[in-house]
Amino acid sequence: MSTVIEKSELVKWLSDVLPEDAILYRDEDLRTYECDGLTVYRGMPLAVVFPHSTEEVSEVVKLLHKHEIPFIPRGAGTGLSGGATPYGGEVIISLVRMKGLLSVDYENREAVVQPGYINLKLSNSISHRGYYYAPDPSSQACCTIGGNVAENAGGAHCLKYGVTTNHILGLEVVMHDGEVLELGGAPDMPGYDLLGLLTGSEGTLAIVTSITVRILKNPEAKETALAYFDTVDDACQAVSDIISAGIVPAAIEMMDEIAIVGVEAATKPVGHPEGLKAVLIMEVDGIGAGITSQIEEMVAVCKQNHVTEIKVAKNNVERGKWWANRKTAFGAMGAISPDYLVQDGVIPRSRLMEVLQDIQKISDESGLRIANVFHAGDGNLHPLILFDARNEGETELAIDVGSRTLAACTAVGGSITGEHGVGIEKKEDMRLVFTDEEIERQLRVRSVFNPNNRLNPDKQFPKPARCGEVKRAVGSGEAWSVASHS
Repeated sequence: MSTVIEKSELVKWLSDVLPEDAILYRDEDLRTYECDGLTVYRGMPLAVVFPHSTEEVSEVVKLLHKHEIPFIPRGAGTGLSGGATPYGGEVIISLVRMKGLLSVDYENREAVVQPGYINLKLSNSISHRGYYYAPDPSSQACCTIGGNVAENAGGAHCLKYGVTTNHILGLEVVMHDGEVLELGGAPDMPGYDLLGLLTGSEGTLAIVTSITVRILKNPEAKETALAYFDTVDDACQAVSDIISAGIVPAAIEMMDEIAIVGVEAATKPVGHPEGLKAVLIMEVDGIGAGITSQIEEMVAVCKQNHVTEIKVAKNNVERGKWWANRKTAFGAMGAISPDYLVQDGVIPRSRLMEVLQDIQKISDESGLRIANVFHAGDGNLHPLILFDARNEGETELAIDVGSRTLAACTAVGGSITGEHGVGIEKKEDMRLVFTDEEIERQLRVRSVFNPNNRLNPDKQFPKPARCGEVKRAVGSGEAWSVASHS
């Protein structure tokens, strides 16, 4: 993939465009960058660099392009699919020092941030003016907006407000050869939707160095409720009935029994009853005059589905505790299991019960516990597969169980990811939703932006192998082509 070079020579080249403290190359320093939040796959980068500006990113990329060295953009490393994990030999371009809030335009409801700016920090920075940034992944206290763009991150409130792509107005990007481009920046720009193409491209098309985002006015009122159920089926039916009734909640989250045990054993317990099979966290927001009636409608639907108890948050403090309990659920699994693997499938809401039953069968057959924590309102499941890597073969079993849960999602017309991306983890699972021909067409699109596969190489897509074989001429700039086989 790249010309063999001495590390000392690479460091010398990098030192020509970056200060010494912006370059890591010793093995003991590089260990931190072996993986992202998906820890079952690891690789050593050749070096890690920390540019402070678009100009420095551009200069680094030009240098790496010249010497045919592959590179990977990286944010906070909270990704869950191996998107920022090196295979070995790449240079990681960490954007965490590009962490500025460049401007805020309250009149036009937009802000410009650098890619290393923390998601939650944006809302905190504009809250004094009554504004916030809507995308709220569970890792929002530490994930970067640049990383959110790469993965098209969602969050609990994407049911009503959409995912990252619905809040991106403009991007400044560095291309594979160091060229800097500005995309979007105004509503309803004519031409192809390049913003939509780059958002969710997992760093395989360009490196984002500046982001113009949409900011929203805080809703006038908000109500949050917890609903407890004795069966997962009743909770699933309540979710389906709420949406069918025409209610548009800001969020509906679900946790099953194992997940509840985990969050109550961890750092943010709220006192969920023992033996509980499912809990829904439901939130509505908007104009104050209609909020009470909306929450009452949701309570009525839950009662029709055998809810055992409903609580409505008394104040913002209680609401905050409930959301902290839910948003720390992934990490909370460490309180009940040595290791866990997070999956990210999407299904039609009407098939929730069926797929959760299938996941339980997979759990029973494999012998691994699976905790379910998910965005129930939009059918975005997050099965948490609990395992012990110290037991021989159990890591591989967990990976296989993860693929089986995704197959259960696609079998009912769903998808293999709603917000975590594909990265390394789900590359082969792309075959569950795309034919080889469809994959090859997408690789052709990638080749326009990334002709030599040096920008986050070999992520997101498997190489078609059944009807065609994708070939490339490394270092020649030649586009992807297909050779047919009989």
